[in-house]
Amino acid sequence: MKELAKKEPRFSSGHRACAGCGFPQIVRTILASTDKKVVVANATGCLEVVSTIYPFNSWKTPYIHSAFENAASTISGIEKAYNIQKRKGKIKEDIKFLCIGGDGGMTDIGFQALSGALERWHDVVYVQYDNEAYQNTGVQRSGATPLGTNTTTTPVGKIHHGKELMKKDITRIVAAHGIPYVAQASLSHLEDLSMKAKKAFETKGPAFINVLQPCVPGWKIASNMTVEIAKRAVESGAWPLYEVKNGNFKLNYKPSKLRPVKDYFKLQGRFKHLTEKEVQIIQKVIDEEWKMLLKGNYWKVKSY
Repeated sequence: MKELAKKEPRFSSGHRACAGCGFPQIVRTILASTDKKVVVANATGCLEVVSTIYPFNSWKTPYIHSAFENAASTISGIEKAYNIQKRKGKIKEDIKFLCIGGDGGMTDIGFQALSGALERWHDVVYVQYDNEAYQNTGVQRSGATPLGTNTTTTPVGKIHHGKELMKKDITRIVAAHGIPYVAQASLSHLEDLSMKAKKAFETKGPAFINVLQPCVPGWKIASNMTVEIAKRAVESGAWPLYEVKNGNFKLNYKPSKLRPVKDYFKLQGRFKHLTEKEVQIIQKVIDEEWKMLLKGNYWKVKSY
């Protein structure tokens, strides 16, 4: 990590991300994990909005903004054009391609383009920073929003008590495409993220990394607690760190004992309404999932 920190950052300071936001560290870590030139396609979302407010730009690498639904298609076309130009001898150097977006731009609205790009086997690294809602447009629930979360479209009231459906497991869905490399990482474990980014860039063919990124206003957390909350997500098993390389599953972090999920929830205003019974229901889901992962039984279909 010290060596990475010495590198010239490809994502500069001066952006307008919220105090305590983690995706600048995520982006810098990923871009520093390869020495090759990188072309970036970024889906609409928080990262795009705060880093490219005209006439300013925080990206020190070729960058293109795409809509929610087509960032994966955009980077696919760029990668294809590069291969043609290289085959013709017009480009000599090796260039890497990165597609990055939030859960709205990959798990939901952009999933069709992502799935198609994976199936076409484009040599691209796809990164989702998962802040578990449509944070940029007002904290509406997304497919990545966890069970019980209070959002503006799943509000807590007399009848409903937050989101009543499970989080969509986009990492497993992507792994089911049979691509060479898939991983789950966290803002709290940047060394692990860098290792996975390096593997992803070195992979021939599509690679995908899903990174947990706590959102200060959306999760209703203190701006100095972002990393700690991401760490508790990992330690509680709510966000396990793992990778699937050529179909082989590996759990990267195994705490001797899982931290109670309530230790993760209690720092977040989005979960303050949960009753002890509701917390225990979620705890049971996490415990069952963790047992399955410890056994290496990654492909077992979950049903709750």
